Amino acid sequence: MAMFRLQIILPLLTTLLAPSAGFTAPSHFQTSSSCMTLQMNKRRSAPRAGAGGFGKKATSLNIKTKKPKPNFVYAGDLRPYPQSPPRIVDPSAVLAIPDYAIDGIPKNKGSSTTIEIKSEEDIVKMRAAGRAAREVLDIAGSLVKPGVTTDEIDEAVHRACLERKAYPSPLNYRNFPKSCCTSVNEVICHGIPDMRPLEAGDVVNVDITVYLDGYHGDCSEMFVVGGKEALDEAGQKLIQTTYDSWLTAMQACKPGVDYNVIGKLIQNYITPKGYSTVRSFCGHGIGKTFHTAPNIFHYTVNQPLGEMLSGHVFTIEPMICEGLPDPYMWSDDWTATTVDGKRSAQFEHTLLITNDGIEALTGKLESSPMQFWEKESEIHKGIWLGTSAAAKARAEEVNSTVGSS
Repeated sequence: MAMFRLQIILPLLTTLLAPSAGFTAPSHFQTSSSCMTLQMNKRRSAPRAGAGGFGKKATSLNIKTKKPKPNFVYAGDLRPYPQSPPRIVDPSAVLAIPDYAIDGIPKNKGSSTTIEIKSEEDIVKMRAAGRAAREVLDIAGSLVKPGVTTDEIDEAVHRACLERKAYPSPLNYRNFPKSCCTSVNEVICHGIPDMRPLEAGDVVNVDITVYLDGYHGDCSEMFVVGGKEALDEAGQKLIQTTYDSWLTAMQACKPGVDYNVIGKLIQNYITPKGYSTVRSFCGHGIGKTFHTAPNIFHYTVNQPLGEMLSGHVFTIEPMICEGLPDPYMWSDDWTATTVDGKRSAQFEHTLLITNDGIEALTGKLESSPMQFWEKESEIHKGIWLGTSAAAKARAEEVNSTVGSS
């Protein structure tokens, strides 16, 4: 789940942005003699400073008011649909709840500069959280079909998290109203699940984060409604390019490599193919805290950003666009679309730097489907799980048994 970075948008684009409006969540944290339930808090808290995070607002996007505008101009064809009420969590049903679950305000923001080196115990628990996130993402992806609503997907995600005794991390994070993000077509990220039925040819990013036993696991993937045959050639190329740029960056990660290599590789890969990379959102460190150091930029930064060390855990999650990369905020104050209404694609893993490379803690399983972009990748054919010896051995096992979508 991407962090929102402050950015100066071109004045011409800024003048086109409508004032944003917030949503009102209908329920509070409640207690009863039988159980406690966590629901959305009515009041929307202001974003606070810290290491950044999902929903951190950019003042250059002209976010000045929470009142909806009836004449809001949308950049593309997608429109918001009604939403179901936020789903509840019984704290006794999960191993732990994050510090923002009740009031929507994250208390432990982590460091903005110091990158934590995870202990062996941390890594064991992060592997568990990563696997749970992957299982939930695979369940969500299996529901991406014509006629299914993203609200139905959110319901399945919520249920799958609780079945694994995990809290769905997005729920009430800075008052986000749902248990996952579903970003369709021109939506770059942070799309709110709603009642719109999916249509053949839609491209959908489902972003899953779970909070299991005190640790977050974060991943996202693209899905095509109706399968590859329902998607036009341009859409196929967008997804393939996004996936291969992501792989290119991940393949380069190992101890001693500067973090600025990630963005350089992504931008150098996509630009000659005619695409742009979003600068307003970035990847992030992750662990006990949802968003912390380091910030992972998906574009060229011509200055040192620090060296990767064994034990660092972070996400890489490039958002690649057919047209302009500037975000255009809907009046729900969450949904970020492309400013020109053209499509965007994204992939994400939670990644661990090891002594001999990198491992995807949210990597695919034997039960995971293999998508066309994995089969047709010019960077790595088949499912990728990392570059460490252990990750490569695991990938061989998975690729020998994994089913096709």
